[in-house]
Amino acid sequence: IVLRLRLSFFVLLYLPNRSIFIFRLFLGIPFSRSILSSSLSRLHSLPSQSPSCFPPFSIAAICCSNASETAPFPTPTSQPAMPGLSSSRLKSMDFYRKIPRDLTEASLSGAGLSIVAALAMVFLFGMELSNYLAVNTSTSVIVDNSSDGEFLRIEFNISFPALSCEFAAVDVSDVLGTNRLNITKTVRKFSIDHDLRPTGAEFHSGSTMHLIKHDEYVGEHEGESSVILNARNFDVFSKQFPILVVNFYAPWCYWSNRLKPSWEKAAKTMAERYDPETDGRIILAKVDCTEEGELCRRHHIQGYPSIRIFRKGSDLRDEHGHHEHESYYGDRDTDTLVQTMETLVAPIPALHHKLDNSTQSIKRPAPSTGGCRVEGYVRVKKVPGNLIISARSGSHSFDTSLMNMSHVVSHLSFGLKFAPKALVDAKRLMPYIGRSHDRLNGRAFVNQRDVGANVTIEHYLQVVKTEVVSRRGSRDHTIIEEYEYTAHSSLAESVDIPVAKFHFELSPMQVLITELPKSFSHFITNVCAIIGGIFTVAGILDSLLHNTIRLVKKVELGKNF
Repeated sequence: IVLRLRLSFFVLLYLPNRSIFIFRLFLGIPFSRSILSSSLSRLHSLPSQSPSCFPPFSIAAICCSNASETAPFPTPTSQPAMPGLSSSRLKSMDFYRKIPRDLTEASLSGAGLSIVAALAMVFLFGMELSNYLAVNTSTSVIVDNSSDGEFLRIEFNISFPALSCEFAAVDVSDVLGTNRLNITKTVRKFSIDHDLRPTGAEFHSGSTMHLIKHDEYVGEHEGESSVILNARNFDVFSKQFPILVVNFYAPWCYWSNRLKPSWEKAAKTMAERYDPETDGRIILAKVDCTEEGELCRRHHIQGYPSIRIFRKGSDLRDEHGHHEHESYYGDRDTDTLVQTMETLVAPIPALHHKLDNSTQSIKRPAPSTGGCRVEGYVRVKKVPGNLIISARSGSHSFDTSLMNMSHVVSHLSFGLKFAPKALVDAKRLMPYIGRSHDRLNGRAFVNQRDVGANVTIEHYLQVVKTEVVSRRGSRDHTIIEEYEYTAHSSLAESVDIPVAKFHFELSPMQVLITELPKSFSHFITNVCAIIGGIFTVAGILDSLLHNTIRLVKKVELGKNF
């Protein structure tokens, strides 16, 4: 150490290329012949001094005292001067000097460590590449400052196995006082059976919801011309007459009482024109649902009065034993009723004898009124509100004890669907979003309470907006905007008509998911750190292992160390 320090002091004072000389000296790098020759030449060019002029034990004194031994080194006068940067100077900057292979020694321990290090490099490189290609996101909650308008779209597809399509209605209300009843423009209805399978084409209610016309009568109509049916004779009359028109009513119903005079007068008129005993093409009848409750349930009667048309051969029973039939939705005055009955009779040829049960008729399907699938969308304001599906009619009364609002939610979502361009990004980012999306999808809500419990099924939805922003490129851009919700459901008894109610509230906060891509320079830096770190650590371990083995061998041989 003393010799090196003294040599360094000497170099700083007298020799050129001092920085390189000192760097190599302290690192213990061997000096080339050219460097030593240039150093000795510098010493010879100094004023003639005896070795005693140098400090004791200095490198200069050593060099001067051993000048005769350094004779083999060439003098600087024997080399041509090269202007500028020479190749020897460039070579002196080489950090990776090569050692002849014959001077190296291989070992089994070193080979094992090399294999382990190579495998570790490959494994960690693969992990780093996977991390570089993966989507990294950060999630934050901020105030919802979106500018996508003040209206929100709600899409739904809900099946009601026990609600007739002729009465199913979709209503929307909110805390600001908005009330939209019986939305039909963006809502479609399809008749279904108890297994939720469609039984026909799209159901069009026609004039169900318009103000139905009635006759104005003062006092009570005299006499009853329509036939009274019950569970015992209903099938007999349906097989006996080609056309059987039945009025299902309830004595307590206001609309049934308004229809009664017109119905009886129309029944009398049709009996006079088409005598049941001689012609037998059509007959008008009625059923009191307060007395024949089971018969009314068999024919899916949910509102009063309900006029059903049974054609001979078309009143088929499905696998559950329920009837398929047609419904009448027209005005309820006498003239309209008679005109409708004439239209029904016209295609049937006149008969001069009473039809028997052996008469053959062509069987054809008729619309079913068992269940209903309601689908479509509505636009609501971004304030707390309600989406209500219930039985509604302006000219019918409902027996709440017979209403069952059990339903299956096939789809319920808020906001617009994904754009086609965002589908690729949506699939890539789906592991990070959508974990609470469409919580009610595929769930069934069944009223298992006793008949007549008058149960309303309510759903409370907390809606939160989620926005996904990508920072790829020069600026941020939104990839996905969607609304997620949490849902809590309950069954509650009600004094009004039971409904299926979806109460929604929008959160003032939104979830912001930011995609954070890694730069390529960061990836390269990590790869270099992995390779260099493993190489260095493996070298240290190999050196320790090699020295330990040598030490053990020396101990075994009894050598002093």
